[in-house]
Amino acid sequence: MTTTELLPDLSPELRTVLDTVPDTGTVQGGDVVWDDDGTPLEGWLATPGTASSSAGADELRPAVLVLHDWFGVVDHVKVRAVMLARLGYVALAGDVYGQGVRPGPEEAGARAGAWYGDVPAFRARLAANLERLRAEPGVDPARIAVMGYCFGGSGALELARSGADVAAVASFHGGLGTQLPAEEGAVTAPLLVMTGTADPVVPDDAVVAFEDELRTAGAPDWQLVSYSDAMHAFAVPGTDSPEHGAQYQAVADRRSWAQMRAFFDEVL
Repeated sequence: MTTTELLPDLSPELRTVLDTVPDTGTVQGGDVVWDDDGTPLEGWLATPGTASSSAGADELRPAVLVLHDWFGVVDHVKVRAVMLARLGYVALAGDVYGQGVRPGPEEAGARAGAWYGDVPAFRARLAANLERLRAEPGVDPARIAVMGYCFGGSGALELARSGADVAAVASFHGGLGTQLPAEEGAVTAPLLVMTGTADPVVPDDAVVAFEDELRTAGAPDWQLVSYSDAMHAFAVPGTDSPEHGAQYQAVADRRSWAQMRAFFDEVL
């Protein structure tokens, strides 16, 4: 299936980013719906097909849960899922908000804020997404990573703090603070945390506090990478609100994606 058939209405900015990973011509994708304690969730699943790697049809594959920013399951995370599938991963663009909930700019902050304000519920919803991916046929349950952007980057870190059974966690310009810091021994997954030096969501003191949290918790394997002059949402094509401290930066996007690929290649 062609990418145009999978995602027919992509912006030119998203199509440019998508095309940085060669099209295998075998990726399949589409909406998936499941239930979390009575709440229907609707994510978007991309699978590699049999020709995108040397894996056989019956071989278990590594998988990645892609967590959305505060706008929900929109084209950006679908594009990232397709990019991952082109690389041989099963990728689920997860859904925190619920089926059909895709807030616009005026309500997205409040929608995300409600989850930030209830960390146990946030972690439980994230875990429901993780288990949906783990249950997907063909997924190797021992080789699952979580990655996220902005709100989803924060969510990926909350999963790590919760002690989720995952092989890797990557956060792109996610907030680093939490109401429930990691307990000693809770964080077991390797962490890759990527931030921008000009991101108002992640000031220097937040970085220091996060490092202290990881040391206190005894997290065994973590790294922080900061990109010079990069604002919030530096890896979300089309973002252009420098007056609010948020702007896409192609260099930081390219380098952070390469950093994530190398990280996943190593630990998955």
